[in-house]
Amino acid sequence: MSRNFTDDDLRELLPRLRRFALSLTRHESSADDLVQSCLERALSGGTERRDDGDLRSWLFQIMYRHFLDGERRTRRFAGLFSLFGAGEEELAPSTEEIVMSRSALRDFNKLPSDQRVLLLLVSVEGLSYQEIADTLGIKIGTVMSRLSRARKALRALNDGTTITPSLRILK
Repeated sequence: MSRNFTDDDLRELLPRLRRFALSLTRHESSADDLVQSCLERALSGGTERRDDGDLRSWLFQIMYRHFLDGERRTRRFAGLFSLFGAGEEELAPSTEEIVMSRSALRDFNKLPSDQRVLLLLVSVEGLSYQEIADTLGIKIGTVMSRLSRARKALRALNDGTTITPSLRILK
């Protein structure tokens, strides 16, 4: 990375960065942490800056992406904690709920690996279709159609039927 900015440039932008971070997080300590991680990422060379780009917009972009990553992570862990943590209802799950959960997991494991991956990326990781397409190196339409087939297959397995994919004969 070509570092064509000085410490004075960063010091000049600190109030703006902090104001932007405060508008995102709404907490002073979280805003300070966000500014620090943004500057750390920028200085460590974690992201490339175009030589012709504006320093302020580049730092804002880093900060916003870091904020979004943190929000996604927080939502994902909150969902996991709600599953494993003590909820409002302290009762143990019924035998029926345990059997249904285990059955659903068995059915999920019967799916082909490409379908399991798509369902995990969407439901557990919370990725968007575009992010999945970029991650797997396929088109977004392919992601949507494969995900639809995976959901349909999982529903069929949960209902007790199996779906055999229809094969087309190509000439």
